[in-house]
Amino acid sequence: MENFAFAPAYELPVWPFTPPPELGSTKPARHPIVIVGAGPSGLTLACDLAQRGVRAVLLDEDDTVGVRGASSRGICYAQKSLEIFERLGIYERIAAKGITWSFGRTFSGEHEVYNFNLQANSVSKQPPFINLQQFYVEWFLVERILELGLTDLRWKNRVTRVEQLADGVRLEVETPAGSYTIEADRLIDATGANSPIRTQLGIDAHSSRSTDRWCISDVRFRKPLPTERWTWVDAPFNEGRGVWQHLMADGVWRIDYQMPEDCDTAYISKPEVAGARLREQLGPDVEFEFVWIGPYGYRDHLLDSFRHGRVFFIGDAAHVVSPFGARGGNSGIQDAANLGWKLALVAQGKAGDALLDSYDAERQPAAKQNLQVTSRSARFLAPRSPAEHTLRRAVVALAARHPFARALVNTGRMSVANGYPPAPLLPEGARSVQNLPLRLADGRETTLMQLLAEGTECIGLWFAPTRQQAGAALDAIASLPLRLLAVGGDSSLPTLQADEKLANHLGAGDAGSFVLVRPDAYRAALLPNATPEAIATAVRTALAANERNP
Repeated sequence: MENFAFAPAYELPVWPFTPPPELGSTKPARHPIVIVGAGPSGLTLACDLAQRGVRAVLLDEDDTVGVRGASSRGICYAQKSLEIFERLGIYERIAAKGITWSFGRTFSGEHEVYNFNLQANSVSKQPPFINLQQFYVEWFLVERILELGLTDLRWKNRVTRVEQLADGVRLEVETPAGSYTIEADRLIDATGANSPIRTQLGIDAHSSRSTDRWCISDVRFRKPLPTERWTWVDAPFNEGRGVWQHLMADGVWRIDYQMPEDCDTAYISKPEVAGARLREQLGPDVEFEFVWIGPYGYRDHLLDSFRHGRVFFIGDAAHVVSPFGARGGNSGIQDAANLGWKLALVAQGKAGDALLDSYDAERQPAAKQNLQVTSRSARFLAPRSPAEHTLRRAVVALAARHPFARALVNTGRMSVANGYPPAPLLPEGARSVQNLPLRLADGRETTLMQLLAEGTECIGLWFAPTRQQAGAALDAIASLPLRLLAVGGDSSLPTLQADEKLANHLGAGDAGSFVLVRPDAYRAALLPNATPEAIATAVRTALAANERNP
């Protein structure tokens, strides 16, 4: 049997266990916000809250990031997530460590069917995608959380029981130094796909019956491959099944091989079996060393509601979708960004509890849409009937010759920031605003994310208001969390230089038009001929500000 080389394992950081102050106490301490689970969504939420000056307790049963064995896990971070990380202060580290890409190729058999460039429709300062092993993103988030200093981050704290109360949630927690009980005004479950909290509360996740199975190989090659995303619909070197090929940090390639549902997961992960697949793909003389090999399987699921009383579900605890198009981890990060500012404003008494209901009203339909999109990809990549096989062959054959058919080749519609449907707080619905580069009237450069990183306020962009309008508006919004900026014109407001790209992206631009951008960079309102009273009403509507936190 051939001996395969393995690269040295990643050295993951380990943080110390600190006995919590509640140990030995007979009366449970009360905390406004408790987050359980230090994966990407839980850490993003804790960091988001800390950035806004809001304290939280974060419990995790481990004392490191990623998983032991240092597999890459999630690797592909989409533009919206990168923009969130820009606001949270870790984007530069991610960009420096990761692999930026926008170009991809899709193959059927040995032939390229089509290629794409995701940069074409972007106006953001962040690229369409960066590839980076998940544990690095978690690592950077932890260090940023510790730097901000407001989060009580408790390692080796495992939640063993959860009980809903009339005005909160009670948690029993086990640690190496003993057990204790705490209470939370609001509990956020970020414990992942197999959430024990969801199970304890008896909430049905509606898991699919079938399991999609893959084998992941994290590999270093002696000779570099092209820095592009390559996808095979029906790879001849993988028995006609799908294959993904990505470059990550540290010169490590992530290659995902689709497997039969009934495969022997231990067998497919053996070095000699994984090595044979690589040589079948890249030739018998390819030189490489393994970093990690392992099976991956999932069953998609979706909760009916992401809020149950005082408990909120984010990330994989709320939804699991096929990995095609990188809609899983990115969606969890965006759950956190949606919920963070709402928790902050409610905690600060600046918005009503109905604002927290809007988390479910927005993110559950987004997850449902992602599930529909990725399920179609799964059916295309793993046809379940002769008719589906025939359809796929016809689409692939057409795509090689006709541009119209290329949109039908479905190897995963890449992750996008979901729009939100019309709702009481969003009469017209909402869509994401990219992180546009902006320039102040005095010539200084800024970005939308830099503006949103300062406190927890909406941004109001008013195109060429008069001085009289500006003065009246400042009076009308005096008690509201809104930062009012003029775009062009001559008013007393802080002013951005007029920019056609900005106007087009926002769908505004005529003198007097007003765009309300929420703290999560979603356009919440567009007023063609804004008045001070209409602006104040739009802000109150978006924030449920007519109510008070009970």
